[in-house]
Amino acid sequence: MCLALPAEVISLDLARQAAVVALGPVRKEISIALLDEVAIGDFVLVHVGYALHRLSPEEAERTLSMMRAAGDCPEAELAGESAA
Repeated sequence: MCLALPAEVISLDLARQAAVVALGPVRKEISIALLDEVAIGDFVLVHVGYALHRLSPEEAERTLSMMRAAGDCPEAELAGESAA
C-alpha cells in the first residue's frame, strides 16, 4: 500500500531542492521541488520521495497516531519497507 506520511524536515539542500526528513529513527532524503517554501522543523507529507504538502506538528502527530492505532508502521513505510 502506498501512503503519504508526515515527517519532520531536519536538513535542507535548497540548491538541489532536497531535504532530509525524520520519522522516528528513520532518515530519508526527499525532493521538496513541489513546495514553494520549506524550513527546517516543518512537517511535510511525503509520498514516493516527494514532499506534497506542509502540515502543522499537531496534524502530523494526529495522523501518525491514527496510523499506529490502525496497525500500520509509518517508520517502516518511510524507510521503504512494506508489509505487503
